Amino acid sequence: MTMIWPPAEPPVAERWRMWPAAEVFPARLPGTTPSGARTTYVLVGIAPESPCAAAFQDGVRLPGCRTALRATYTETTQTFVATAGIAVLTGPPPAERNRDPRPVTVRPYPVQGGPAELFGQRQYIAGARESARERYVVLTAAGYTDGRPYTEGQAAPPRLRGMAEQLARALHGRLTG
Repeated sequence: MTMIWPPAEPPVAERWRMWPAAEVFPARLPGTTPSGARTTYVLVGIAPESPCAAAFQDGVRLPGCRTALRATYTETTQTFVATAGIAVLTGPPPAERNRDPRPVTVRPYPVQGGPAELFGQRQYIAGARESARERYVVLTAAGYTDGRPYTEGQAAPPRLRGMAEQLARALHGRLTG
């Protein structure tokens, strides 16, 4: 009998279920600002697992979505906030078709008593989507911690877009790498 220690890493498709929440959504993730300065994205809270229809906006079409995982992060200055939603799929993700400046994405998860308290559906300004051949699609929604709402035609500042993109890429990479 041969034993492998430590045990082999769980298959990519099962990591969402086998890893603890702190492994899926780490307390801190590194990032960079548009000027190249380092920043840190800090976990504010993790939402309970939910059905896909409850976690993603009405325009999101993710065939085979079996469940959704969401967490909200802020950056070190606590000026920006972003919710990352992981869609766990039963098969490969569909091709991305939506290229709007403010993409249809995950529903923001406000966390009471902290910098994400005022972050809601009307407050997200930028979003990103990350997917590959694996069974995960990561969508993000980012905005300001002060609760200012999105106004039609508003351009997202580069730092806010960067946060949305970096979180989507980092979380997708953790699950699939």
